[in-house]
Amino acid sequence: MDSFYPILIFIAVLILIELGYFALGSLRFPERKEVRKRLKVLSAQSDNRENVDILKKEQLSDILWLHRILKKFSSISKTADLIEQSGSQRTPGFFILISLSLGAAGFLLGSKFQSSYYPLIPSYFINVPAIFVLAIIPFAYLRYKRSKRLHKFEEQLPEALDLIARSLKAGHAFSSGLRLVSEEMEDPVRNEFGKTLNEINFGVAAQDALINMANRIPLDDLKFFVISVILQRETGGNLADILESLARLIRERFKLHGRVRVLSAQARFSSYVLAAIPFVVALILYLMSPQFYDPFFENPMGRYILGFGVVWMIIGFIFMKKLVTIRV
Repeated sequence: MDSFYPILIFIAVLILIELGYFALGSLRFPERKEVRKRLKVLSAQSDNRENVDILKKEQLSDILWLHRILKKFSSISKTADLIEQSGSQRTPGFFILISLSLGAAGFLLGSKFQSSYYPLIPSYFINVPAIFVLAIIPFAYLRYKRSKRLHKFEEQLPEALDLIARSLKAGHAFSSGLRLVSEEMEDPVRNEFGKTLNEINFGVAAQDALINMANRIPLDDLKFFVISVILQRETGGNLADILESLARLIRERFKLHGRVRVLSAQARFSSYVLAAIPFVVALILYLMSPQFYDPFFENPMGRYILGFGVVWMIIGFIFMKKLVTIRV
């Protein structure tokens, strides 16, 4: 086992060097990457003009060998969708390399912690949770960015629908309303409606382009908008009035959600207080009497009690947060 550590450290350091090299290059000279891509496209077109592929290529990694490996896994598409929904410009390979590096660090830290504090517990009881917790940090960050981006999109959607409705009332086509949204509003609404407009301009049917946008942005309100437009195209009706009613409905739902958050604020604050009390009391006792916890750390059973206590506190906090979270 001891001889395995240098190999693992070497792999982790190698991955970190690769990540640092590509990150430094993209930060210092971001235009070089774009120039290389365009030159590759031009050279490919000049070398083989008969076999020209206009389909969009999915770049899974800037490292060629990693891109080839990731192409063999069908599940990598879920990671690519998560990155696209989060608005990140990085490739899936970038986050996978970071996850592997953090997982290796978790293995080293878990092994050190297990041998120092919990020698009687099998190593996998410490190493596996440490690897898992550190390895999911990049994807937890992506999910956090995705949640914030979707929430911002949901807040901007009523204004976008009103803008399209006003454009229709002024006599413009539906695509003109999409163009107004892509030009006048901010990201992420501008970016997503711009992608939809580009797909329509390149020959994709408006119905399919709207469905693609609904797949990229998994929000119920956006699905209502897409369904409304598709039904109106098939059955007829006043699309401007439909969009105004949908925008008004979304705003009313936001108001209801705000009232629910106000009414549940006391319960949420109580959950935070209950979760923080044991740790605050433990810190106060330690400051008043540093020798108070010596029996816990000197006795193996005391360490187990502290470890299980922290774990159950975290589980209890998760359950309390679930109970006070109300979806409107």
